Amino acid sequence: MPVPDAPVPDVSVPDVSVIVGAYEAMPYLIRCLESVEAQTLGARRIELIAVDDGSTDGTGAYLEEFAARTAVPTRVVRQANSGGPSGPRNVGLGMARGRYVFFLDADDYLADEALASMLAMADRAGTDVVVGKVEGVNRGAPKSMWKRTTDRVDVYDSPVIFTLSAQKLFRRELITRLGLRFDEGLRTGEDALFTMEAYIRGNGVSVFADHTCYYLVGRDDGKHATKSGDHTHRFDSARAMMALIHDLVPAGPKRDRLLVRPFTVGLIQQFGHRIVRDSPEIRRHKLELAAPLMETYWSPEVARRIKVAERLRLECVALGRLDLLADILAFIKAGTEPEVVLRGRRRTPYLAYPHFGDPRSPLPDAAFEVTIRDWVGKPGGRTIEPPRVTRQRRSLTRRLVRGVRAWGKGVRPGRSLSGQAS
Repeated sequence: MPVPDAPVPDVSVPDVSVIVGAYEAMPYLIRCLESVEAQTLGARRIELIAVDDGSTDGTGAYLEEFAARTAVPTRVVRQANSGGPSGPRNVGLGMARGRYVFFLDADDYLADEALASMLAMADRAGTDVVVGKVEGVNRGAPKSMWKRTTDRVDVYDSPVIFTLSAQKLFRRELITRLGLRFDEGLRTGEDALFTMEAYIRGNGVSVFADHTCYYLVGRDDGKHATKSGDHTHRFDSARAMMALIHDLVPAGPKRDRLLVRPFTVGLIQQFGHRIVRDSPEIRRHKLELAAPLMETYWSPEVARRIKVAERLRLECVALGRLDLLADILAFIKAGTEPEVVLRGRRRTPYLAYPHFGDPRSPLPDAAFEVTIRDWVGKPGGRTIEPPRVTRQRRSLTRRLVRGVRAWGKGVRPGRSLSGQAS
């Protein structure tokens, strides 16, 4: 009997669809597209879908010129301005044919081996999202998640929740199965919502940290999209993220852990040092917008997962007390280091920020307790730890050892070494 031929892979299906949404992107777009051409993965394993979102600076013309001469199969769409990055990305998703999708901002660029490295990891680990190492150029970039390459991380106990930008490798089957799209009603934070849902509902997340994959560029002209939008858009984004987490994750420690992200990246920034310079109307409006979020999603369990200085600010917001918040902010801005107060048998540390121990203050002492690894004063400075559970375990082990030794000396269970009932 003849042996059937092995199935021939469909070489017409690209491995990666790179989607570039571009608006007023010159001259940054030049390096962006050059980085796609330079991929070691090979031009024929990539497709490029570029959407000009109503640019007036020659972006659309340059995209068409590039498509005509590049070896990378490229399709260009020119459309009226949609008002944000969600529209162009959704257009690209509707056209994508690759096994994976990568969203590349027109201001930024890829390292030469980026797509090959992330693709190999996704295929090896079987995960639906690969988070490639990011490096900032003329701007900051997240760092805590790049300590080591990991085939599969626990989303509920990993710093990947603090990198929710769209610049990641997503398995297109996941996007299709979930019907994932960017929320065009949000003016900011739409990528965070998309990525968080993929994290929660997908089949795992990988971290590739062996080398930089993505260069995040700060524009000299200050037109970066994340810098635009007023405070109402930031509250819209925080509200959408909290609702998503609440709807997708059952109540408990996992939900509490994920909720830390929208409280500490999004909401708290609206109550930073700038608020003392805001007009009374804006301050009042921010508190009005925050109130339902604090009432619905803020809890002692979430609070205990946040460092003291940030937790205190959020507690002040929950209380609607901008006067207390101003005292905390002034203390922080002055660079004052809070006294460490140790209490109880476990010598639990508290950081004595303003209003600590004041019986007239609505801020409970628990708000000042060190419950996770924290800093005494300035971030990155002297660290302080909460009492460790491991110490209790060691203490228990020592008691058990003493008990065994006592047994050998003729002391029976239920009695102390003095002969008294224990």
